[in-house]
Amino acid sequence: MASLCVRHLPSVSRMLRKCVKHVVFGQRRTMLTGSCIDMSHGLNEEQVQIQQMALDFAKNEMAPNMQKWDEEEIFPVETMRKAASLGFGAVYCDEAFGGTGLSRLDASVIFEALATGCCSTTAYISIHNMCAWMVDEFGSDELRSKWIPELATMDKFASYCLTEPGAGSDAASLITSARKDGSDYVINGAKAFISGSGASDLYVLMCRTGQPGPKGVSCVLVEKDTPGLSFGKKEKKVGWNSHPARIVSFDDCRVPQSNLVGVEGQGFSIAMRGLNGGRINVASSSLGAAHASIEQARDHMKVRKQFNQPLENFQYLQFRLAEMATQLVASRLMVRNAAQALDRGDPNSVALCSMAKLFATEECFKICNDALQIFGGYGYLKDYPVQQYMRDTRVHCILEGSNEIMRMIVSRDLLTER
Repeated sequence: MASLCVRHLPSVSRMLRKCVKHVVFGQRRTMLTGSCIDMSHGLNEEQVQIQQMALDFAKNEMAPNMQKWDEEEIFPVETMRKAASLGFGAVYCDEAFGGTGLSRLDASVIFEALATGCCSTTAYISIHNMCAWMVDEFGSDELRSKWIPELATMDKFASYCLTEPGAGSDAASLITSARKDGSDYVINGAKAFISGSGASDLYVLMCRTGQPGPKGVSCVLVEKDTPGLSFGKKEKKVGWNSHPARIVSFDDCRVPQSNLVGVEGQGFSIAMRGLNGGRINVASSSLGAAHASIEQARDHMKVRKQFNQPLENFQYLQFRLAEMATQLVASRLMVRNAAQALDRGDPNSVALCSMAKLFATEECFKICNDALQIFGGYGYLKDYPVQQYMRDTRVHCILEGSNEIMRMIVSRDLLTER
């Protein structure tokens, strides 16, 4: 398929839709097409075509490299740019400045499909998309015209900077500051656990410009080579090894006030709005890893023999596989329901996104872990992908708001008098 260049196309989403209709696909990459876990269930024809494009990309470009990227901690720039050429770099950004213009549901379908090939890389792509949307939704036309075209093609990469060494779940207590000096902001502080840090070109930074608490937080864009911006050592992580994480430090880092996204004091709201979609994205990545793990566990059960018969003949493992499939489909329905709620502006979308993230990330991690158990000792070897899916999905229960915070959001919604 020819690459799409969003900077030169009048309508990326129309071009994407036109392209998928002319692609001749190989055998569909879902387990037993038409089976109870077929990820195309409930999708319209166009969504199925886009999904198949993402599945084929995952199979051909990502899965063969997944183990190498993990073991050698490679940030796969060229592969991600190939994904962006299909319209996956700014999936739900407006077409006016080069986005693909698809829905949150479409994005969930895409990220789930890509994660079957490499969950870690897909997770970074999803974070990049969240950053692009924040700029597109709240930024000035000048910022949008400068950044969205290059973020859409992934000529430039973006990182989301909210968490600090002393402010994780209590994000509103962040202390990284930005004071005005002439026409600039002068930024001081540090951010922690920032995906893509050091490799990304744009940092979507939440910093304090005013009073304590959430109303004093603003959102500012910081470019990679800005004086005063520096990075710590690359963290050694259990999973998510195909993109780096480092401390991001700001030492009298000066950026123009025109880099403000939205208005002063709006930053915490922007961050939370971004995280609603981010929670769907990371849950969708969990779905893809869990789906692939079930496929592989099922195939292993058919070929592995114990006590002179294949594992598929043992009722306990049959029941375990059935439970895994049920957990997957329930998670997928919750995630897609939340995505649709976000698309239509449902007043309950915050709680629904939190519920979906809570349920899907925990259940899908269990699925990956159960798949590893079905593989037995083989599952614990790095030659088999199930252990990598398990490692990569574990962190999904922590980031984009820990699942403890998801429980708080849901319970508060239920206990609110209306």
